[in-house]
Amino acid sequence: MTTLHVISSSPFSDNRLSSCLRLLGHGDGLLLCGDGTYAAQPGTSHAEALRALGEGIALFALDEDLEARGLPSADWLQQIDYPGFVALAVRFDKVNSWL
Repeated sequence: MTTLHVISSSPFSDNRLSSCLRLLGHGDGLLLCGDGTYAAQPGTSHAEALRALGEGIALFALDEDLEARGLPSADWLQQIDYPGFVALAVRFDKVNSWL
């Protein structure tokens, strides 16, 4: 079963992202939203860890949240809108929000 993992907290304020990365399995997806999009900030250890995940993990970010925080788009991260978020929730078997 595949899982969409949703991270909405900043990786600079807690360890939810690093905990999530340890549990990701082949075929899973990771969606960054809210302050979780700071994980995609270029030049950070968080962005490097995400880039190193490889092709077995799909990486997404809400485009509105990236834009609101002034973060550039990354070629290794698929930007989606809210309808795209809904489509992801249907595509994966389970959704796990890291609250």
